[in-house]
Amino acid sequence: MANTTETVPSKTSRYAHAWRALRHRNFRLFFTGQSISLIGTWMTRIATSWLVYRLSGSALLLGVVGFAGQIPTFLLAPFAGVLVDRLNRRNLLVWTQVLAGIQSLIMAALTLAKVITIHEIIALSAFQGLINAFDMPGRQSFLVQMVEDKQDLGNAIALNSSMVNTARLIGPALAGLVIAAVGEGYCFAIDGFSYIAVVVSLLMMQVPASTIKRAATSMFEQLKEGWSYVTDFSPIRTILTLFALISLMGMPFIVLMPIFASQVLHGGPHTLGYLMGASGVGALISAISLALRKSVRGLTTMIQISAFLFGSGLILFGLSHHLALSLLLMLVVGFGMMQGLAASNTVIQTLVPEDKRGRVMSYYTMAFVGMAPFGSLLAGFLAHRVGAPHAVMITGTFCIIGATWFTTQLKAIRRVMRPIYIDLGIMQNPMEPAMEDQAGNN
Repeated sequence: MANTTETVPSKTSRYAHAWRALRHRNFRLFFTGQSISLIGTWMTRIATSWLVYRLSGSALLLGVVGFAGQIPTFLLAPFAGVLVDRLNRRNLLVWTQVLAGIQSLIMAALTLAKVITIHEIIALSAFQGLINAFDMPGRQSFLVQMVEDKQDLGNAIALNSSMVNTARLIGPALAGLVIAAVGEGYCFAIDGFSYIAVVVSLLMMQVPASTIKRAATSMFEQLKEGWSYVTDFSPIRTILTLFALISLMGMPFIVLMPIFASQVLHGGPHTLGYLMGASGVGALISAISLALRKSVRGLTTMIQISAFLFGSGLILFGLSHHLALSLLLMLVVGFGMMQGLAASNTVIQTLVPEDKRGRVMSYYTMAFVGMAPFGSLLAGFLAHRVGAPHAVMITGTFCIIGATWFTTQLKAIRRVMRPIYIDLGIMQNPMEPAMEDQAGNN
């Protein structure tokens, strides 16, 4: 079997460490395939929101569709995490990508035939949510198998975030152009065919058989064990609690973007693309800044700061009625959102043992995606009652409250994390220099 890790040249630029995860062949393949597929995914997200709002004109239905697309993840993610720890992760991801491509092509066919209804959009969104319940924890857990050197894991997560947000920058802008020119159906079609790239990249990978372990205990015992680990281990419990609050109150701002584009800023699909693109630029800047980091140390502080930035950006965005200012604030929102997302992911993946990785990442998926359906409903309800600007201001305030609470927990969770970081070689044992000095004096 070919070696999947290539040697980095001795003479490298001062920023070469920012790309070190790409020396792993499997990760390079994944990075290439996903870069293509994710552009289509973001096109579908924007096209779905615009299609729902065009057909219904209802802020509440935007929330309902978001709820339908995310509630399966909330309900199924813990069980999916157990399966991720028991199955071949690469094969699982191949199936999720194939099914996601089929879902997008069905959306395309119905839309292009001009027969699609809100009920069908809700049903197909729920089907995509079912796929995501297995895909997201599987993909996050598979990163370790793609990047053999755990020291490169944080960089792989940061590069993955960069990839997601490059697509987030290109996809919405491209979707706005395609929707204006030929309609939403072609966005769904492009997305459907884009999944071919990631399926091919997965099939080309060389995954050692030794990394695939079969569980000896029952699924129920594994489920119970995973839940106990997440709830008893304070660093992961605290990070996931903050992340669940941010996902509930903050993340659903995306479902309200068509309202801001059309009613608040008096634009069209191009304006929606610009807003989402600006958020993507901020998120991309965040991901690049994380890729430039050489260590995971200090990331808990970044989680704290990002939550404050995210909440503040949402409040100010709700007050803005000018496109230029709104685009600037979307940069702040995107930066805060991605900084918290990627930093949380990196810390959790660094701390969690391999045999529990799938289950822990399933709870991460629940916090990230699983809480969002309730947030989508809440955002849609608030926008319906008090308007979209006031809705994001309210949700942004709750994000700041969450950041304040997390700040009060930092000292305690760092005390728990320190011995683990020392064991992993991330931090130096403070006793070692003293012992060396004593030995030298002797």
